[in-house]
Amino acid sequence: MTALQTTLGTPWLNITIFAVFVLITLVIVIRVSRGGRKGKDFYTGGGSFSGRQNGIAIAGDYLSAASFLGIAGAVAFYGYDGLLYSIGFLVAWLVALLLVAEPLRNTGKYTMADVLSFRMQNKPVRTAAAISTLAVSFFYLLAQMAGAGTLVALLLGISADFAQMGVIAIVGLLMIAYVLIGGMKGTTWVQMIKAVLLIIGAGILFFWVLGRFGFNLSDLMGAAAAKGNSEVAGSGDKLLNAMSKYGTNKLGFISLSIALVLGTAGLPHVLMRFYTVPSAKEARRSVSWAISLIGAFYLFTLVLGFGAAAIVGQKTINALPGKSNAAAPALAFYLPGAGTAGTVFLAIISGVAFATILAVVAGLAITASASFAHDIYNAVLKDGKADPTSEVKVARATVVVIGVLAIFGGIAARSLNIAFLVSLAFAVAASANLPSILFSLYWKRFNTRGTVLSIYGGLISALVLIFFSPAVMAP
Repeated sequence: MTALQTTLGTPWLNITIFAVFVLITLVIVIRVSRGGRKGKDFYTGGGSFSGRQNGIAIAGDYLSAASFLGIAGAVAFYGYDGLLYSIGFLVAWLVALLLVAEPLRNTGKYTMADVLSFRMQNKPVRTAAAISTLAVSFFYLLAQMAGAGTLVALLLGISADFAQMGVIAIVGLLMIAYVLIGGMKGTTWVQMIKAVLLIIGAGILFFWVLGRFGFNLSDLMGAAAAKGNSEVAGSGDKLLNAMSKYGTNKLGFISLSIALVLGTAGLPHVLMRFYTVPSAKEARRSVSWAISLIGAFYLFTLVLGFGAAAIVGQKTINALPGKSNAAAPALAFYLPGAGTAGTVFLAIISGVAFATILAVVAGLAITASASFAHDIYNAVLKDGKADPTSEVKVARATVVVIGVLAIFGGIAARSLNIAFLVSLAFAVAASANLPSILFSLYWKRFNTRGTVLSIYGGLISALVLIFFSPAVMAP
Protein backbone atom coordinates (compact mmCIF):
# COMPACT_ATOMS: atom_id res chain seq x y z
CA MET A 1 0.00 0.00 0.00
CA THR A 2 1.37 3.43 -0.90
CA ALA A 3 0.56 6.41 1.23
CA LEU A 4 0.02 8.65 -1.79
CA GLN A 5 -2.08 6.34 -3.98
CA THR A 6 -4.81 8.39 -5.64
CA THR A 7 -6.89 5.70 -7.33
CA LEU A 8 -8.44 2.43 -6.18
CA GLY A 9 -9.37 -0.71 -8.05
CA THR A 10 -9.78 -1.22 -11.78
CA PRO A 11 -11.80 1.51 -13.54
CA TRP A 12 -13.36 -0.79 -16.17
CA LEU A 13 -14.60 -3.24 -13.52
CA ASN A 14 -15.94 -0.42 -11.38
CA ILE A 15 -17.85 1.17 -14.22
CA THR A 16 -19.20 -2.24 -15.32
CA ILE A 17 -20.68 -2.95 -11.90
CA PHE A 18 -22.06 0.59 -11.74
CA ALA A 19 -23.75 0.04 -15.08
CA VAL A 20 -25.21 -3.30 -13.92
CA PHE A 21 -26.71 -1.67 -10.82
CA VAL A 22 -28.19 1.17 -12.87
CA LEU A 23 -29.69 -1.17 -15.49
CA ILE A 24 -31.20 -3.53 -12.91
CA THR A 25 -32.77 -0.71 -10.92
CA LEU A 26 -34.09 0.98 -14.07
CA VAL A 27 -35.74 -2.28 -15.17
CA ILE A 28 -37.35 -2.60 -11.73
CA VAL A 29 -38.56 1.00 -11.86
CA ILE A 30 -40.15 0.47 -15.27
CA ARG A 31 -41.84 -2.81 -14.31
CA VAL A 32 -43.40 -1.66 -11.01
CA SER A 33 -44.53 1.77 -12.18
CA ARG A 34 -46.72 0.86 -15.13
CA GLY A 35 -50.02 2.65 -15.13
CA GLY A 36 -49.13 5.07 -12.32
CA ARG A 37 -50.18 8.33 -13.92
CA LYS A 38 -52.43 9.74 -11.19
CA GLY A 39 -51.27 12.15 -8.50
CA LYS A 40 -51.66 9.56 -5.76
CA ASP A 41 -49.60 7.05 -7.73
CA PHE A 42 -46.85 9.53 -8.57
CA TYR A 43 -46.59 11.10 -5.10
CA THR A 44 -47.22 8.19 -2.72
CA GLY A 45 -47.24 5.01 -4.80
CA GLY A 46 -50.97 4.72 -4.22
CA GLY A 47 -50.47 4.23 -0.45
CA SER A 48 -50.11 0.52 -1.17
CA PHE A 49 -46.97 -0.41 0.79
CA SER A 50 -47.02 -2.35 4.07
CA GLY A 51 -45.35 -1.12 7.23
CA ARG A 52 -42.47 -3.55 6.77
CA GLN A 53 -41.93 -2.56 3.15
CA ASN A 54 -42.13 1.12 3.97
CA GLY A 55 -39.77 0.70 6.93
CA ILE A 56 -37.16 -0.88 4.67
CA ALA A 57 -37.71 1.92 2.14
CA ILE A 58 -37.35 4.54 4.88
CA ALA A 59 -34.03 2.97 5.84
CA GLY A 60 -33.04 3.10 2.18
CA ASP A 61 -34.08 6.74 1.95
CA TYR A 62 -32.35 7.68 5.20
CA LEU A 63 -29.11 5.69 4.87
CA SER A 64 -27.66 8.06 2.35
CA ALA A 65 -24.18 8.95 1.15
CA ALA A 66 -23.73 10.83 4.42
CA SER A 67 -24.36 7.65 6.38
CA PHE A 68 -22.05 5.36 4.44
CA LEU A 69 -19.33 7.69 3.16
CA GLY A 70 -19.53 10.76 5.38
CA ILE A 71 -19.91 9.15 8.80
CA ALA A 72 -17.35 6.42 8.15
CA GLY A 73 -14.91 9.14 7.13
CA ALA A 74 -15.76 11.30 10.14
CA VAL A 75 -15.14 8.36 12.50
CA ALA A 76 -11.88 7.52 10.71
CA PHE A 77 -10.58 11.05 11.31
CA TYR A 78 -12.33 12.14 14.52
CA GLY A 79 -13.31 8.93 16.29
CA TYR A 80 -15.95 9.45 18.93
CA ASP A 81 -16.74 12.92 17.66
CA GLY A 82 -17.49 11.49 14.22
CA LEU A 83 -19.76 8.93 15.85
CA LEU A 84 -21.87 11.84 17.13
CA TYR A 85 -23.51 11.97 13.69
CA SER A 86 -24.56 8.32 13.93
CA ILE A 87 -25.97 8.73 17.43
CA GLY A 88 -27.86 11.88 16.51
CA PHE A 89 -29.30 10.43 13.31
CA LEU A 90 -30.50 7.30 15.16
CA VAL A 91 -31.94 8.92 18.30
CA ALA A 92 -33.86 11.27 16.04
CA TRP A 93 -36.13 8.41 15.01
CA LEU A 94 -37.56 8.21 18.51
CA VAL A 95 -38.94 11.71 18.00
CA ALA A 96 -40.45 10.64 14.69
CA LEU A 97 -41.91 7.46 16.20
CA LEU A 98 -43.41 8.95 19.36
CA LEU A 99 -44.55 12.37 18.14
CA VAL A 100 -44.97 12.54 14.38
CA ALA A 101 -45.62 9.29 12.47
CA GLU A 102 -49.24 8.41 13.35
CA PRO A 103 -50.80 11.90 13.57
CA LEU A 104 -49.00 12.94 10.40
CA ARG A 105 -50.47 9.98 8.50
CA ASN A 106 -53.95 10.74 9.88
CA THR A 107 -53.99 14.39 8.81
CA GLY A 108 -51.84 14.38 5.68
CA LYS A 109 -52.36 13.51 2.05
CA TYR A 110 -49.20 14.06 0.03
CA THR A 111 -46.94 16.70 1.59
CA MET A 112 -45.96 18.38 4.84
CA ALA A 113 -48.07 21.39 3.83
CA ASP A 114 -51.21 19.20 3.88
CA VAL A 115 -50.65 18.74 7.61
CA LEU A 116 -49.81 22.36 8.40
CA SER A 117 -52.75 23.76 6.42
CA PHE A 118 -55.22 21.25 7.86
CA ARG A 119 -56.88 23.92 10.05
CA MET A 120 -55.07 27.06 8.89
CA GLN A 121 -55.43 29.53 6.06
CA ASN A 122 -54.42 27.57 3.03
CA LYS A 123 -52.30 29.79 0.76
CA PRO A 124 -49.84 31.47 3.17
CA VAL A 125 -49.17 28.24 5.06
CA ARG A 126 -48.70 26.15 1.92
CA THR A 127 -46.39 28.74 0.40
CA ALA A 128 -44.20 28.84 3.51
CA ALA A 129 -44.15 25.04 3.84
CA ALA A 130 -43.26 24.58 0.17
CA ILE A 131 -40.38 27.06 0.36
CA SER A 132 -39.01 25.32 3.44
CA THR A 133 -39.37 21.91 1.81
CA LEU A 134 -37.47 23.06 -1.26
CA ALA A 135 -34.67 24.57 0.88
CA VAL A 136 -34.19 21.41 2.98
CA SER A 137 -34.34 19.16 -0.08
CA PHE A 138 -31.75 21.29 -1.86
CA PHE A 139 -29.21 21.07 1.00
CA TYR A 140 -29.73 17.31 1.21
CA LEU A 141 -29.32 16.98 -2.53
CA LEU A 142 -26.01 18.84 -2.34
CA ALA A 143 -24.65 16.16 -0.03
CA GLN A 144 -25.77 13.28 -2.24
CA MET A 145 -24.46 14.84 -5.44
CA ALA A 146 -21.12 15.66 -3.81
CA GLY A 147 -20.93 12.08 -2.56
CA ALA A 148 -21.61 10.74 -6.04
CA GLY A 149 -18.83 12.87 -7.52
CA THR A 150 -16.39 11.72 -4.85
CA LEU A 151 -17.23 8.04 -5.22
CA VAL A 152 -17.14 7.81 -8.98
CA ALA A 153 -14.05 10.02 -9.28
CA LEU A 154 -12.25 7.75 -6.83
CA LEU A 155 -13.17 4.54 -8.61
CA LEU A 156 -12.52 5.78 -12.15
CA GLY A 157 -9.25 7.47 -11.28
CA ILE A 158 -10.61 10.91 -12.09
CA SER A 159 -8.74 13.76 -10.47
CA ALA A 160 -9.48 16.70 -12.76
CA ASP A 161 -12.21 19.02 -11.53
CA PHE A 162 -13.84 19.14 -14.96
CA ALA A 163 -14.19 15.35 -15.07
CA GLN A 164 -15.70 15.25 -11.58
CA MET A 165 -18.23 17.85 -12.67
CA GLY A 166 -19.22 15.56 -15.51
CA VAL A 167 -19.76 12.70 -13.07
CA ILE A 168 -22.08 14.82 -10.95
CA ALA A 169 -24.01 15.83 -14.07
CA ILE A 170 -24.51 12.18 -15.03
CA VAL A 171 -25.87 11.37 -11.57
CA GLY A 172 -28.28 14.27 -11.84
CA LEU A 173 -29.56 13.04 -15.20
CA LEU A 174 -30.04 9.52 -13.84
CA MET A 175 -31.98 10.95 -10.90
CA ILE A 176 -34.31 12.76 -13.28
CA ALA A 177 -34.85 9.55 -15.27
CA TYR A 178 -35.67 7.51 -12.15
CA VAL A 179 -38.35 9.92 -10.98
CA LEU A 180 -39.91 10.67 -14.36
CA ILE A 181 -40.21 6.96 -15.15
CA GLY A 182 -41.12 5.47 -11.80
CA GLY A 183 -42.59 8.12 -9.52
CA MET A 184 -42.85 7.17 -5.85
CA LYS A 185 -43.65 3.50 -6.48
CA GLY A 186 -40.55 2.86 -8.56
CA THR A 187 -38.40 4.93 -6.21
CA THR A 188 -39.68 2.99 -3.19
CA TRP A 189 -38.77 -0.38 -4.67
CA VAL A 190 -35.29 0.86 -5.52
CA GLN A 191 -34.90 2.15 -1.97
CA MET A 192 -35.95 -1.21 -0.50
CA ILE A 193 -33.47 -3.14 -2.64
CA LYS A 194 -30.72 -0.63 -1.95
CA ALA A 195 -31.31 -0.73 1.81
CA VAL A 196 -30.95 -4.51 1.93
CA LEU A 197 -27.79 -4.47 -0.19
CA LEU A 198 -26.23 -1.61 1.77
CA ILE A 199 -26.84 -3.19 5.17
CA ILE A 200 -25.54 -6.56 3.95
CA GLY A 201 -22.43 -4.91 2.48
CA ALA A 202 -21.75 -2.88 5.62
CA GLY A 203 -22.36 -6.00 7.73
CA ILE A 204 -19.77 -7.96 5.78
CA LEU A 205 -17.23 -5.17 6.29
CA PHE A 206 -18.18 -4.99 9.99
CA PHE A 207 -17.51 -8.67 10.72
CA TRP A 208 -14.45 -8.78 8.45
CA VAL A 209 -12.79 -5.84 10.23
CA LEU A 210 -13.61 -7.16 13.69
CA GLY A 211 -12.32 -10.59 12.69
CA ARG A 212 -9.02 -9.03 11.66
CA PHE A 213 -8.62 -7.86 15.28
CA GLY A 214 -9.90 -11.00 16.99
CA PHE A 215 -13.41 -9.53 17.42
CA ASN A 216 -11.92 -7.21 20.04
CA LEU A 217 -13.17 -3.65 19.62
CA SER A 218 -10.58 -2.32 22.05
CA ASP A 219 -7.73 -3.74 19.97
CA LEU A 220 -9.21 -2.22 16.82
CA MET A 221 -9.49 1.23 18.37
CA GLY A 222 -5.99 0.99 19.81
CA ALA A 223 -4.57 0.05 16.41
CA ALA A 224 -6.40 2.98 14.78
CA ALA A 225 -5.01 5.41 17.34
CA ALA A 226 -1.47 4.02 17.01
CA LYS A 227 -1.51 4.26 13.21
CA GLY A 228 -2.90 7.78 13.37
CA ASN A 229 -0.13 8.93 15.71
CA SER A 230 2.53 7.26 13.56
CA GLU A 231 1.33 9.15 10.46
CA VAL A 232 0.35 12.49 11.96
CA ALA A 233 1.43 13.29 15.50
CA GLY A 234 -1.55 13.52 17.83
CA SER A 235 -4.14 12.56 15.23
CA GLY A 236 -4.67 9.16 16.84
CA ASP A 237 -5.45 10.82 20.15
CA LYS A 238 -8.41 12.55 18.50
CA LEU A 239 -9.96 9.17 17.77
CA LEU A 240 -10.10 8.11 21.42
CA ASN A 241 -10.58 11.45 23.16
CA ALA A 242 -14.20 12.54 23.03
CA MET A 243 -14.84 16.21 22.30
CA SER A 244 -11.39 16.73 20.75
CA LYS A 245 -13.06 18.30 17.70
CA TYR A 246 -16.32 19.71 19.04
CA GLY A 247 -15.35 20.28 22.66
CA THR A 248 -13.62 23.57 21.91
CA ASN A 249 -17.01 25.03 21.00
CA LYS A 250 -19.57 23.76 23.50
CA LEU A 251 -22.37 25.90 22.07
CA GLY A 252 -21.67 24.53 18.60
CA PHE A 253 -21.68 20.99 19.99
CA ILE A 254 -25.08 21.49 21.63
CA SER A 255 -26.45 23.11 18.50
CA LEU A 256 -25.26 20.25 16.28
CA SER A 257 -26.72 17.67 18.66
CA ILE A 258 -30.11 19.36 18.71
CA ALA A 259 -30.15 19.72 14.93
CA LEU A 260 -29.34 16.04 14.39
CA VAL A 261 -31.87 14.76 16.93
CA LEU A 262 -34.75 17.03 15.92
CA GLY A 263 -34.00 17.39 12.22
CA THR A 264 -35.16 13.95 11.10
CA ALA A 265 -38.78 14.50 12.12
CA GLY A 266 -38.80 17.62 9.96
CA LEU A 267 -37.20 16.22 6.81
CA PRO A 268 -39.81 16.46 4.02
CA HIS A 269 -38.66 13.35 2.13
CA VAL A 270 -38.89 11.31 5.35
CA LEU A 271 -42.31 12.74 6.25
CA MET A 272 -43.62 11.95 2.78
CA ARG A 273 -42.86 8.26 3.30
CA PHE A 274 -45.59 8.08 5.96
CA TYR A 275 -48.17 8.68 3.22
CA THR A 276 -47.17 5.57 1.25
CA VAL A 277 -48.85 3.23 3.78
CA PRO A 278 -52.62 2.67 4.06
CA SER A 279 -53.06 3.53 7.77
CA ALA A 280 -51.57 5.26 10.80
CA LYS A 281 -50.87 1.87 12.39
CA GLU A 282 -48.76 0.88 9.40
CA ALA A 283 -46.96 4.23 9.59
CA ARG A 284 -45.94 3.50 13.17
CA ARG A 285 -44.93 -0.05 12.22
CA SER A 286 -42.79 1.28 9.40
CA VAL A 287 -40.88 3.53 11.82
CA SER A 288 -40.21 0.55 14.10
CA TRP A 289 -38.74 -1.37 11.18
CA ALA A 290 -36.70 1.65 10.15
CA ILE A 291 -35.24 2.12 13.64
CA SER A 292 -34.09 -1.51 13.77
CA LEU A 293 -32.38 -1.41 10.38
CA ILE A 294 -30.89 2.05 10.80
CA GLY A 295 -29.62 1.20 14.31
CA ALA A 296 -27.81 -1.88 13.02
CA PHE A 297 -26.23 0.09 10.20
CA TYR A 298 -24.96 2.88 12.45
CA LEU A 299 -23.42 0.27 14.73
CA PHE A 300 -21.50 -0.91 11.66
CA THR A 301 -20.20 2.61 10.87
CA LEU A 302 -18.27 2.75 14.16
CA VAL A 303 -16.23 -0.31 13.20
CA LEU A 304 -15.95 0.79 9.56
CA GLY A 305 -14.52 4.17 10.56
CA PHE A 306 -11.98 2.80 13.04
CA GLY A 307 -11.19 -0.02 10.62
CA ALA A 308 -10.36 2.48 7.88
CA ALA A 309 -8.13 4.42 10.26
CA ALA A 310 -6.32 1.25 11.42
CA ILE A 311 -6.00 -0.64 8.12
CA VAL A 312 -5.81 2.13 5.51
CA GLY A 313 -4.58 5.10 7.52
CA GLN A 314 -5.56 8.76 7.51
CA LYS A 315 -2.65 9.77 5.29
CA THR A 316 -3.64 7.39 2.51
CA ILE A 317 -7.33 8.31 2.77
CA ASN A 318 -6.50 12.01 2.66
CA ALA A 319 -4.58 11.55 -0.61
CA LEU A 320 -7.63 10.07 -2.36
CA PRO A 321 -10.29 12.09 -4.23
CA GLY A 322 -12.91 13.08 -1.68
CA LYS A 323 -10.45 12.75 1.23
CA SER A 324 -12.42 11.62 4.33
CA ASN A 325 -15.41 10.63 2.19
CA ALA A 326 -13.22 7.92 0.60
CA ALA A 327 -12.65 6.04 3.89
CA ALA A 328 -15.27 3.31 3.39
CA PRO A 329 -14.37 2.50 -0.27
CA ALA A 330 -10.68 2.49 0.67
CA LEU A 331 -11.38 0.04 3.48
CA ALA A 332 -13.22 -2.27 1.07
CA PHE A 333 -10.20 -2.19 -1.25
CA TYR A 334 -7.42 -2.77 1.29
CA LEU A 335 -9.23 -5.15 3.64
CA PRO A 336 -8.85 -8.26 1.41
CA GLY A 337 -5.26 -7.28 0.59
CA ALA A 338 -5.54 -4.72 -2.25
CA GLY A 339 -5.24 -7.45 -4.91
CA THR A 340 -7.86 -8.93 -7.20
CA ALA A 341 -10.17 -9.73 -4.29
CA GLY A 342 -9.89 -6.15 -3.05
CA THR A 343 -10.65 -4.80 -6.51
CA VAL A 344 -13.79 -6.91 -6.88
CA PHE A 345 -15.01 -6.22 -3.33
CA LEU A 346 -14.42 -2.49 -3.77
CA ALA A 347 -16.40 -2.48 -7.01
CA ILE A 348 -19.35 -4.29 -5.41
CA ILE A 349 -19.42 -2.12 -2.27
CA SER A 350 -19.09 1.04 -4.32
CA GLY A 351 -21.82 -0.11 -6.69
CA VAL A 352 -24.11 -0.45 -3.68
CA ALA A 353 -23.07 3.00 -2.49
CA PHE A 354 -23.79 4.42 -5.94
CA ALA A 355 -27.24 2.82 -5.92
CA THR A 356 -27.70 4.37 -2.47
CA ILE A 357 -27.04 7.82 -3.82
CA LEU A 358 -29.35 7.37 -6.81
CA ALA A 359 -32.23 6.15 -4.64
CA VAL A 360 -31.87 8.98 -2.13
CA VAL A 361 -31.63 11.76 -4.71
CA ALA A 362 -34.68 10.30 -6.47
CA GLY A 363 -36.64 10.40 -3.20
CA LEU A 364 -35.57 14.00 -2.58
CA ALA A 365 -36.47 15.06 -6.09
CA ILE A 366 -39.95 13.56 -5.94
CA THR A 367 -40.58 15.23 -2.57
CA ALA A 368 -39.52 18.63 -3.80
CA SER A 369 -41.49 18.28 -7.02
CA ALA A 370 -44.61 17.18 -5.13
CA SER A 371 -44.32 20.17 -2.83
CA PHE A 372 -44.11 22.62 -5.72
CA ALA A 373 -46.80 21.03 -7.90
CA HIS A 374 -49.27 20.13 -5.13
CA ASP A 375 -48.76 23.09 -2.80
CA ILE A 376 -47.69 25.99 -5.04
CA TYR A 377 -49.19 25.18 -8.43
CA ASN A 378 -52.43 23.49 -7.39
CA ALA A 379 -53.30 24.98 -3.98
CA VAL A 380 -51.91 28.51 -4.36
CA LEU A 381 -51.91 29.36 -8.07
CA LYS A 382 -54.97 27.30 -9.08
CA ASP A 383 -56.94 27.58 -5.79
CA GLY A 384 -56.97 23.80 -5.45
CA LYS A 385 -58.82 23.35 -8.75
CA ALA A 386 -55.98 22.19 -10.99
CA ASP A 387 -56.57 19.16 -13.16
CA PRO A 388 -54.76 16.15 -11.60
CA THR A 389 -53.10 15.33 -14.90
CA SER A 390 -51.79 18.88 -15.23
CA GLU A 391 -50.53 18.78 -11.65
CA VAL A 392 -48.51 15.64 -12.32
CA LYS A 393 -47.10 17.23 -15.48
CA VAL A 394 -45.96 20.23 -13.43
CA ALA A 395 -44.41 17.86 -10.90
CA ARG A 396 -42.48 16.10 -13.64
CA ALA A 397 -41.26 19.41 -15.08
CA THR A 398 -40.18 20.46 -11.58
CA VAL A 399 -38.08 17.31 -11.29
CA VAL A 400 -36.07 18.43 -14.31
CA VAL A 401 -35.50 21.91 -12.85
CA ILE A 402 -34.51 20.48 -9.47
CA GLY A 403 -32.13 18.05 -11.16
CA VAL A 404 -30.35 20.86 -12.99
CA LEU A 405 -30.03 22.97 -9.82
CA ALA A 406 -28.75 19.93 -7.90
CA ILE A 407 -26.07 19.36 -10.53
CA PHE A 408 -24.71 22.91 -10.21
CA GLY A 409 -25.00 22.85 -6.42
CA GLY A 410 -23.25 19.48 -6.17
CA ILE A 411 -20.40 20.77 -8.31
CA ALA A 412 -19.95 23.77 -6.00
CA ALA A 413 -20.04 21.60 -2.84
CA ARG A 414 -18.02 18.61 -4.06
CA SER A 415 -15.04 19.26 -1.74
CA LEU A 416 -17.02 19.41 1.54
CA ASN A 417 -17.59 16.51 3.95
CA ILE A 418 -20.91 14.85 3.12
CA ALA A 419 -21.99 14.37 6.74
CA PHE A 420 -21.43 18.09 7.30
CA LEU A 421 -23.58 19.01 4.30
CA VAL A 422 -26.40 16.79 5.55
CA SER A 423 -26.18 18.41 8.98
CA LEU A 424 -27.05 21.72 7.29
CA ALA A 425 -30.26 20.18 5.95
CA PHE A 426 -31.03 18.84 9.42
CA ALA A 427 -30.44 22.27 10.93
CA VAL A 428 -32.92 23.90 8.55
CA ALA A 429 -35.47 21.11 9.07
CA ALA A 430 -35.18 21.30 12.86
CA SER A 431 -35.48 25.09 12.84
CA ALA A 432 -38.22 25.64 10.27
CA ASN A 433 -40.30 22.46 9.96
CA LEU A 434 -40.47 20.53 13.20
CA PRO A 435 -41.70 23.33 15.52
CA SER A 436 -44.58 24.18 13.21
CA ILE A 437 -45.46 20.47 12.76
CA LEU A 438 -45.53 19.77 16.50
CA PHE A 439 -47.48 22.93 17.34
CA SER A 440 -49.97 22.23 14.56
CA LEU A 441 -50.53 18.65 15.72
CA TYR A 442 -50.64 19.21 19.48
CA TRP A 443 -51.61 22.85 20.23
CA LYS A 444 -55.21 23.79 19.46
CA ARG A 445 -54.52 27.55 19.72
CA PHE A 446 -51.75 27.48 17.16
CA ASN A 447 -52.87 29.63 14.23
CA THR A 448 -51.91 30.70 10.73
CA ARG A 449 -49.72 33.60 11.83
CA GLY A 450 -47.80 31.38 14.20
CA THR A 451 -47.29 28.75 11.52
CA VAL A 452 -45.99 31.21 8.94
CA LEU A 453 -43.72 33.02 11.40
CA SER A 454 -42.44 29.72 12.75
CA ILE A 455 -41.47 28.46 9.31
CA TYR A 456 -40.00 31.68 7.93
CA GLY A 457 -38.30 32.58 11.21
CA GLY A 458 -36.62 29.20 11.52
CA LEU A 459 -35.72 29.06 7.84
CA ILE A 460 -34.23 32.55 7.58
CA SER A 461 -32.29 32.33 10.85
CA ALA A 462 -30.84 28.93 9.90
CA LEU A 463 -29.83 30.09 6.42
CA VAL A 464 -28.26 33.31 7.70
CA LEU A 465 -26.24 31.48 10.35
CA ILE A 466 -25.13 28.87 7.78
CA PHE A 467 -24.05 31.59 5.35
CA PHE A 468 -22.00 33.45 7.96
CA SER A 469 -20.56 30.29 9.53
CA PRO A 470 -16.79 29.62 9.35
CA ALA A 471 -17.44 26.63 7.07
CA VAL A 472 -18.90 28.93 4.40
CA MET A 473 -17.10 32.25 4.97
CA ALA A 474 -13.64 30.98 5.88
CA PRO A 475 -11.09 31.51 3.06
